[in-house]
Amino acid sequence: MSSGKTRSTTIVAVMRGGQVAIAGDGQVSMEHVIVKSTARKIRRMYHDRVLAGFSGSVADALALADRFEAKLQSANGNLTKAAIEFVREWRTDRLMRRFEALVIVADAEKLYLLSGDGNVLEPDDGVLAIGSGGPYAQAAAKALVRFTSLSAREIAQEALRIASEICVFTNDQMVVDAIG
Repeated sequence: MSSGKTRSTTIVAVMRGGQVAIAGDGQVSMEHVIVKSTARKIRRMYHDRVLAGFSGSVADALALADRFEAKLQSANGNLTKAAIEFVREWRTDRLMRRFEALVIVADAEKLYLLSGDGNVLEPDDGVLAIGSGGPYAQAAAKALVRFTSLSAREIAQEALRIASEICVFTNDQMVVDAIG
């Protein structure tokens, strides 16, 4: 197997009715080969009050998870402060700038997309998605938010299931976690 482009995830996050849920598929692919079907890409942080989902290079995503968790600890669980400090470091650190990953973080009140170019983005509608099947999962979640009364957890799970039916780099071996 060559060291070609790794396509390693689909993550979707939904805030609704006082609940935030993040779902991630389990597939990690390298070029046209499935390397792993049951990867866990969702992580609880800061006394189980923050959820984080990571996409991109596995090693980069794990390194980012550890660094974000450290920022969250130093900010005493303040998600906004931790997110801003984290992306500032990500954008300016010579090693971190090379990381190929995106991060979604959420607590009971805030939902953010974090990127290495310094962005801390909060969606208007409480829906975010990243990764190979991100556009499919995001479209499905937006439709489910608009036209159903499903919970955030149910929407995240169903949106990921829909993405897995469309995107060859997304499977239905998912992890779903929710707060609230």
